[in-house]
Amino acid sequence: MAIPVSELQGINPSSIIELFTLTLDSTLHGASTVYRFHNGASMNANGEVVWAGNSYQRFPVECDGFEYAGRGTLPRPTIRISNIFGQITSYIATVNATTAGNDLNGARLCRIRTLARYIDAANFSGGTNPYGTPDPSAAFPEEIYFLDRKVTENRDIVEWECCAAFDLVNVRVPLRQITRTDFPGVGTFI
Repeated sequence: MAIPVSELQGINPSSIIELFTLTLDSTLHGASTVYRFHNGASMNANGEVVWAGNSYQRFPVECDGFEYAGRGTLPRPTIRISNIFGQITSYIATVNATTAGNDLNGARLCRIRTLARYIDAANFSGGTNPYGTPDPSAAFPEEIYFLDRKVTENRDIVEWECCAAFDLVNVRVPLRQITRTDFPGVGTFI
């Protein structure tokens, strides 16, 4: 179920919660690990946000460039992850050791947005959501991108540029070329 328009147009709509899922590809990265994270605050002491039964860890991340336009190129959002204490650099080194230097290129990034009224009751003290009824199917359409190239890696941040699935190198749309021989009788005159 999509989020009802009436909920968004209300006088006092609940907050938009932005969640991210990063899925590694076993052929590219040696494992198909799924990382769930968010950049925000929660009412739990551990900083986790639970939605649809999945726990999203709090992590300093910043994303932008998700805008869609009716014309021109597809959006190529960027994701910047904090690299304080070298956490991300050490993780990339681990992935590089198993995949011959692939970094995280090709990993699938999914952006999920929902409203606070639909997140699980486990996020609130007392076990009830004071804003509404939890609904794991109430969300904006998922936005799926792939990490295309690493832009920056330093002691403060690691930044990647993302691209859409059919914006990847060596991917053609349609994946199958249709020729005249595929449709006998087309183009012939009686």
